[in-house]
Amino acid sequence: MNVRARALGPRATFRTLGPIAGPLFAELAIGIGAGVVGTLLAARVSDSAAAAFALGNHVAALLFILFRILGAGAGVVIAQHTGAGRPAEANRLIRALLGASSALGLAVALAAALGSTTLMRWVNAPADLLPVAATFLVALAPSMIVDAWAAMLSSALRARLVNRAVLVVTIASTGVHLVLALPLMFGAGDSQGWGLTGFAVAQFAGRAVAVIALLWVARQSLGLRVAWRDWLHRHPEVLRPVLRIGVPGAAENIGYRLAFVASLAAAGTLGAQALAAQAYALQVSYVAMLFGLAIGLSMEIAIGHLAGAGNLRAADTLLRGALRLALGLAVVATAASALVAPWTLRGFTSDAAILREAWLLLWLTVLLEPGRTFNLVVINALRACGDAKFPVVAGVASMVLVLAGGSWLFAVELGWDLTGIWIAYIADEWCRGLIMWARWRSLAWAGHVRQVRRRSESA
Repeated sequence: MNVRARALGPRATFRTLGPIAGPLFAELAIGIGAGVVGTLLAARVSDSAAAAFALGNHVAALLFILFRILGAGAGVVIAQHTGAGRPAEANRLIRALLGASSALGLAVALAAALGSTTLMRWVNAPADLLPVAATFLVALAPSMIVDAWAAMLSSALRARLVNRAVLVVTIASTGVHLVLALPLMFGAGDSQGWGLTGFAVAQFAGRAVAVIALLWVARQSLGLRVAWRDWLHRHPEVLRPVLRIGVPGAAENIGYRLAFVASLAAAGTLGAQALAAQAYALQVSYVAMLFGLAIGLSMEIAIGHLAGAGNLRAADTLLRGALRLALGLAVVATAASALVAPWTLRGFTSDAAILREAWLLLWLTVLLEPGRTFNLVVINALRACGDAKFPVVAGVASMVLVLAGGSWLFAVELGWDLTGIWIAYIADEWCRGLIMWARWRSLAWAGHVRQVRRRSESA
């Protein structure tokens, strides 16, 4: 079977991915915007508070990666069921995922609440930041339970192409979060604010609103009725296809987060000022990452549908067109972010040394982002086709040696400080991106698609 085809042009790629990528881009932008606003609010307290806010969120993100065990596999399997014309099986899977999310969310919340100080020591939090960052992580713990439900439901609805409703829910829940954050952090009238803890409480309220709204959307659009027992029962026999894809996908993400935390530990040895500069540069760079992330996630859904239908040639054509588009947007977005950085960074701080350091990091991001785009786009395509194990094996090797090892070698041993850490980021992303592209060109994923279809038909 001749699988390989020419890439789609930019217009054709937009027409194919636009209905999925447009709402998803807006949803991701809102999420990243909430993080930027949170950093700005923390910076109003002090640069040290902003650094503690960043550390708490990075550790929370590491714990959140465990939800990818379910989320990564769920989106792919639900998309494959939908592409093969089996919506009832997709709904059955969603109900099973609710119970699994309850157990996983509770475990992650307990780990954050009981191990906050230990986790902050692992990332070399400076002594003056440790109490504030650990307290913030404890306050974030309750949100992690509802985050598990919200993430799973959002992923399932996107895979069923209910994208606009998920966007509306995201806007509403983020609005609740940010509207409550200001008075809870800084107080209202004569009441005293709770600082970073207030931000965490507001986040819990916003996530709870999201879960309630997503359940309503699922009932209205998919006819999904959730019983109380669904929140407690895990149905392992239904979850096996999800775990077959989700465990390797989560392992790759966990490997990245652990390596990233190792780079944070290297940055922690440079002091609170360096951590603040890194936090501000990352917040601005996340905006540039939006394009590659939206295209990668929307393409995962589209290719999952094509794989479920057995249309391999169309999957290859779509991947090539999406990769061209994402690479072009990544370069333009990162260059624009670096050019306007002298003005945008002043919204976070007035410290001249921090501003200089963060601006340099953003120019280095112009080299970083195209490599990261390879990963976001190609890895998601491989996973959508059932080729989930190879990205873990190849990716973890690069993360450990290049990202984690390179961060300590360049920043600590050679004394290149934050510039050295960013060089390690660049080398790792390009290394993994090119490896994944070579894997796609080998067409090994086509055999995985056939295996998935055979297992599905026999079931």
